[in-house]
Amino acid sequence: MAHALVDFRSLPVELRPYLDGLVRRARSVCEPHLISVFAVGSIALDDYRHGRSDVDVVMVADPRLPARALRELAEALAHPALACPAAGLELVVYGADFAADPCGAAGYLMDLNTGPMLPNRVSFDPSESSAFWYVIDRSIAHQAGRLLHGKPVREVMAAPSPRDVYAALRASVREHAGGEGHLGDNRVLNGCRTASFCRTSRWLAKRRAAQLIAAQETGFRPLIEAALHSFQQPRSAALHLPSADVRAFLSWVEDCVVEAANRSAAGDRWGDAGSL
Repeated sequence: MAHALVDFRSLPVELRPYLDGLVRRARSVCEPHLISVFAVGSIALDDYRHGRSDVDVVMVADPRLPARALRELAEALAHPALACPAAGLELVVYGADFAADPCGAAGYLMDLNTGPMLPNRVSFDPSESSAFWYVIDRSIAHQAGRLLHGKPVREVMAAPSPRDVYAALRASVREHAGGEGHLGDNRVLNGCRTASFCRTSRWLAKRRAAQLIAAQETGFRPLIEAALHSFQQPRSAALHLPSADVRAFLSWVEDCVVEAANRSAAGDRWGDAGSL
């Protein structure tokens, strides 16, 4: 297998030893079935904030990877067996056959959440989870995933279809509108990232997306600026944001998603007609 060279010095300094250890443990448990390891989320988008951000990692493996290896991997990477210096680790393992398919399902072999600020959870059954989180992460991965080991990201990870991405974004906005389990600032900044994607078809870091939307939508600027200020604080010191204002903003974001999805679908129809 041809492996790309990885420069860990390009990663956040607080995470370099941890990510190096994570890759070493994954290789020890999973090789020769391990194909790629890459970072997504805030690391991929150059917006990691120590003490606030999670570490989001995707692994792609030969689907013949034994189930016992997945269980061993979960044990090897669980905090504090491998002490996570960030708020938490969110790690997803996909089979290479699924990763290469632009699918709207969750589809993982294993999903592990662990860390000092995350409840330990491991799942080997994708039907237990809402698919939209995984679709969004795979879309970000295809655009900007940061390789940690193995084959380059775009050689192993397909981009989800626009229809699946917009459906996932709408489900994400509705999840955040409910508010349960989410900090107010993160709900607003995720909404900004969604709205900016709808306008640019590119994933931006949360803070960059928030600056863009605040400049374009002045009515929401005070709420977005408050969310940005809160995001500078550790999770334990996050500021309260008015629930009614957050819900109103997310309702507007959902409208943005619906409009963008309709434009995308109309473009597909015109493209099909043009090819007849």
